[in-house]
Amino acid sequence: MRRLPVYLVLDTSGSMTGEPIEAVKNGVQVLVSTLRQDPYALETAFLSVITFNSSAQQVVPLTELSMFQMPEIQASGPTSLGEALSLLAKKADSEVAKTTMEVKGDWKPLVFLMTDGGPTDNWQKGLAEFKKGKFGMVVACAAGHAADTNVLKQITESVVQLDTADSAAIKSFFKWVSASVSTGSQKVEAAGVEVGGLSELPPPPPEVNIVV
Repeated sequence: MRRLPVYLVLDTSGSMTGEPIEAVKNGVQVLVSTLRQDPYALETAFLSVITFNSSAQQVVPLTELSMFQMPEIQASGPTSLGEALSLLAKKADSEVAKTTMEVKGDWKPLVFLMTDGGPTDNWQKGLAEFKKGKFGMVVACAAGHAADTNVLKQITESVVQLDTADSAAIKSFFKWVSASVSTGSQKVEAAGVEVGGLSELPPPPPEVNIVV
């Protein structure tokens, strides 16, 4: 079976303390429960969660939806975005099955990255490692106006922004991510094609603005 790997890369730095981090936890739970009701996603989507604050850690390895268990997530420390990109590249390299002469590997991973601030580490080094990886659609979300969309634009062309990092905006973002993963799963299952850009995803809700 060719899996569709989905990586959530989430900022858990100190500025996310309180309402934002609670909204992120709820958002991940809603995302998983929504995708479990989608036969296409249940069949193909595998989910991993990487968090980053003073360091980056993979709190959930690539796991099938039916087995996914919510990790403990707390907010503290600075914003090690570069380390998160580097770890994402390493994990995708080791977890995503590659195509060989005998067998087709997994589909290219979908990545949804969310941050509410600017990176505090040498993020260009992590970016260079990330760029060597083979990823499908990468969406970066700037939660609130303290996040640097210019940094995110160097990671991916597909950048969206939330006006605030409150629970309503973050919830809307995760609902849209759920719909996007469903679309990606359906495309690979039914048509054997991967999502190529934001235009192929469901239109984002009013709270989620596309950064041009």
